[in-house]
Amino acid sequence: MINRRTFSKAVGLGTGAAAVSLSGLQTGASAAPAGNSAPTAPMSGGTSGITVPTITPGTHTEFSTIKQVKAGLLDIGYAEAGPAHGPVVICLHGWPYDIHSYVDVAPLLADLGYRVIVPYLRGHGSTRFLSRHTPRTAEQSAVALDIIALMDALKIEKAVLAGFDWGSRTADIIAALWPERVKSLVSTSGYVITKVSAQLEPALPAVEHNWWYQWYFATDRGKKAMENEDQRIALCRYVWTLVSPNWNFDDATFARTAEAFKNPDYAAIVLFNYRWRIGLIEGERRYDRYEKQLAAQPPIAAPTITLDPALDPFTPPGGGSTYRDHFTGPYEHRTIANIGHNLPQEAPTLFAQAVVDADHL
Repeated sequence: MINRRTFSKAVGLGTGAAAVSLSGLQTGASAAPAGNSAPTAPMSGGTSGITVPTITPGTHTEFSTIKQVKAGLLDIGYAEAGPAHGPVVICLHGWPYDIHSYVDVAPLLADLGYRVIVPYLRGHGSTRFLSRHTPRTAEQSAVALDIIALMDALKIEKAVLAGFDWGSRTADIIAALWPERVKSLVSTSGYVITKVSAQLEPALPAVEHNWWYQWYFATDRGKKAMENEDQRIALCRYVWTLVSPNWNFDDATFARTAEAFKNPDYAAIVLFNYRWRIGLIEGERRYDRYEKQLAAQPPIAAPTITLDPALDPFTPPGGGSTYRDHFTGPYEHRTIANIGHNLPQEAPTLFAQAVVDADHL
């Protein structure tokens, strides 16, 4: 999930106007929670002039096929939708989620002519390491390089990148370090590139409270829970209820995603990521040069739309003002009312609209 220092910095700020506020998304255009609630209308045409059709969250439940491709250190599993020669959108999931966060978003974009790629990140679903000797690490730059390798394997020179949580961080990193690969960007929670040195300082109590599972993963008890398949699945479900308080997901919805948590490397990858980002363990030396660049908090010049889900406990106040200066190109900010952390699955129409609009900034 997002960088706690970014959130800590924002606590106590007012509703600053440094970022553009789209009040229509805050009220009438906010998506309804999943379940029996009726969807609300998207912003009329967005800034692109193209209106994404409104659908009820949960309309789709499965991807038709999962493909595999050898890319870098991994054999990556991914879903694909849309025409093979359409403009490419790569949708990146977070923790504790999987590709089903985009099960409604992908067909919406595919119907508009986009080629949509939704990969399982390392340690998730059908993605596997090619060698048993590869260290099961998960530095932020390692995850980003996995996606660069996927693009190379699929002969994708440039794509629209869209993500939340780990997916936002991964997309932000690619846009910052490899801008030539990014046509435009949709980043939920804004600029979430981790600066490990900043993570070493205490945050405000409310922020530390939100990060309870990060501290849990730093203990032997947390490690044992993650290494027990039943216990980690129960923990992940509990996190869903905390970070998406209005999302009335059913057992089947969670069970589909929970299959991805049965990957043999899942516990190692998740534990490494959260321990690494708070400075408890060292990363691999092969990634040091990238992490040094990321520690400088490089700007992002790609056309960008940032999204803040209003009910996400990790969304800082300030309407995006705390991270606005990191984005130096064409830019819009949107706050999505009544929606929690898993934005693309809770509000697929609005997320897809942001992708289309970002592509036309």
